[in-house]
Amino acid sequence: MALLCLFGLRVYSQPNNAHSFSLIVSIEKAQPAEAATVKLLKAHTVIQTTITNLKGVASFNNIKTGDYTFLVTYTGYKPQTTHVYHFPGSTSQDTVTLRAASTGLQEVNITAKTPPITYKQGKVILDVNASVANTGSTVLEVLERSPGVTVDRNGGIALNGKAGVTVMIDDKLTYLSGTELANLLGSMSSTQVSQIELIANPTAKYDASGNAGIINIKTKKNTVRGFNGSLTTSFGQGVYAKNNNSVTLNYRVGKFNTFLNYSMNYNENFFSIYALRKYYDSNKQLTAMLDQFSYLPSSALNNTIKTGVDYYLSDKTTLGLVLTGTTVRRNSSNRANADWQSPQGVLDSAIYTTNSSKNRFKNAGINLNLRHKISASQDLAVDADYLHYDIRANQDFKNELSGNNGYEEISRGNIPTTISIGSAKADYTIKINKTDVLQFGGKASFSNTDNLAAYQNLVGPNWVDDNIKNNHFIYKEKINALYSSYDTRLGKVSGQFGLRYEHTGYDASQLGNAIQKDSSFSRAYGQFFPSGYLSLQADTANSFTFTASRRIDRPPFQNLNPFYLIINKYTYSTGNPFLLPQFSWNFEVSHQYKNLLRTAVSYNRIKNYFSQIFVADPSNDAILLYTQGNVGSTYNVGASLTLTTSPVSWWSLTTQAQYNHKQLKGFNGNTYTTEIDQLNLNANNQFSIGKKYTAELSGFYTTRARNDVAELLYPTGQVSVGVSRPVFGKKGTLKFSARDVFYTNAMEGFTTFPNATEYFLLRRDSRVYSISFTYRFGKQYKTVKRTGGSAGDEIDRVGNG
Repeated sequence: MALLCLFGLRVYSQPNNAHSFSLIVSIEKAQPAEAATVKLLKAHTVIQTTITNLKGVASFNNIKTGDYTFLVTYTGYKPQTTHVYHFPGSTSQDTVTLRAASTGLQEVNITAKTPPITYKQGKVILDVNASVANTGSTVLEVLERSPGVTVDRNGGIALNGKAGVTVMIDDKLTYLSGTELANLLGSMSSTQVSQIELIANPTAKYDASGNAGIINIKTKKNTVRGFNGSLTTSFGQGVYAKNNNSVTLNYRVGKFNTFLNYSMNYNENFFSIYALRKYYDSNKQLTAMLDQFSYLPSSALNNTIKTGVDYYLSDKTTLGLVLTGTTVRRNSSNRANADWQSPQGVLDSAIYTTNSSKNRFKNAGINLNLRHKISASQDLAVDADYLHYDIRANQDFKNELSGNNGYEEISRGNIPTTISIGSAKADYTIKINKTDVLQFGGKASFSNTDNLAAYQNLVGPNWVDDNIKNNHFIYKEKINALYSSYDTRLGKVSGQFGLRYEHTGYDASQLGNAIQKDSSFSRAYGQFFPSGYLSLQADTANSFTFTASRRIDRPPFQNLNPFYLIINKYTYSTGNPFLLPQFSWNFEVSHQYKNLLRTAVSYNRIKNYFSQIFVADPSNDAILLYTQGNVGSTYNVGASLTLTTSPVSWWSLTTQAQYNHKQLKGFNGNTYTTEIDQLNLNANNQFSIGKKYTAELSGFYTTRARNDVAELLYPTGQVSVGVSRPVFGKKGTLKFSARDVFYTNAMEGFTTFPNATEYFLLRRDSRVYSISFTYRFGKQYKTVKRTGGSAGDEIDRVGNG
């Protein structure tokens, strides 16, 4: 109905006091310059600023009568100022062709300065390299400091106060969740990343997964003419040492473009966890206490490679091949004490636990892509992807009980997982006229996972299978999707309307053993997911936007797997094969004042809400099992304010305040309703010191928060500083940073179980001093954008990394 109303308005209304104009920006061979910056100037004063779209088109509305010029800037090309245009004029469109900069990288670096945070329609874009404090950090640490992002102790990531984020790397889903995703991002260096996109309300072209939206991590891509590249190395020191190294190479000649990105990162870390668990009887009387302290040092070696070739078959057709590979070797050990105490705090017995684990993560992927320009108004894009994961985890446990009736328990576990994922998609785009664009496409994907949990106990001199914990779980899933979106603009009003249909089917089998019987289950369902926005450009300074979308969170693969994962002697985690998807509606109204101030209010409601469920192990009441279930519903009302300003010429500031009111209600052992108000503050200050130095002071603070009904998180935050300067004639950059300088970024909270409570405090190696050096060589000439692939909308659901 809204779309029909817009068409009606298009026929019967015409703006009579303002004018519209489109400037098409191109580079050599008439290629469109996507993401070029175009400024509308009147008497050397900036009136409007916009970014060119995929077609190189910059659109301006509400231009008042008068004389204007346009200033166009694009990385690797000379800035260009157009001739004078008088409005109203005889044309509503013109084309400008940019010339490549004749100078090398050194001159480009003098004029190019990217802000650490920018905002586009529906996206918050973080430029990782623009923030000096990111020096030597991991991707997970960058996310923790990002506006609106929080990370809990289990690695769960929330965006704008909402859990259920889909994490993608180069438009491809990671297929990892929780701790496994945190392990991957925690071993991935920020030097590998160029941008991070925070997409709260994705459009129909994205998979509908992710109730809170999408975090898309874009790795560095060198796509410049000739032979070019860069080298980066960094060293950091916290309690333990950290080293990150990366190289990017690119060679483009004639119709071929080849590239290679490689990184090698070695990080040592630690976690210290204190927990005090209290047990209660049915009358709520305290019966026992378990005082626990664990220290877990670890080391991780990460190797990542991405290489490929683009072949420009003609000016209209490009073929591409991309190969990716990642290996992570993570070794860790755990020394833990668990003291059983009486309600009065008198020591009853003590258990000393040692645990060592070796985790091996391997991932390989191939992408084939085709881009074809059918005509001036039509484009076709086709992608096919195949990915394979091989994940291995070996654990050794030893528990020793001191005192009377003491004992020694020794066990081991072997937990391998293999995952195969294939997908293919095709997108067709047609520009109907100057303001209307129609896009539709389809996608098919499959995922096959094979999970084995093999535990053994040492009984005398022999290893004996523990068939209570042993499990073999096989899961196969297919998702088919059709989607379409329509972009339109009428005077001051623009909008996009999209609809996506997804059909999901899966089959799961749990293979039995001498104790457990075989079991299997299957399910199939289809759903529609509408999305879109309406935007009003009230005047040259103010715009208003309404956004809405319906989304889904499918259970992560491992959360369906009913096998046991040992956390410690008294805490296991297990999956729930009957877990259903959760669905949400998301709404937001925002106001943008120039590039200075953005305010927004939002509402999010989730049904079949995923929540942690805690139950006692049938074989031992002292053991608590973590699992998940669909416990009810939740809603989240949010308000945010973002200020981007430059108080003086040498100081730029970006700050955000995000407030959320949450209510969670349902059944988890008993009927409950939980409410909380939380606030997240984030600030980034950039300072120019003289002509050579750039400094940064940044930080965040989060009040009490709750991402789950059972777990309350206490306030936390950190402050980071950094400084950088160019060297070697601006071909190199030297950076120094200090993160969490006051060592305040702890994870502290309180968990409520059915018959127990637990206070916890987790600290890690977060205070780190780092120094890095980057050297760039070759000439910078920007070329076409490389594809992200078809598997880009899958990846947040693996497990066991």
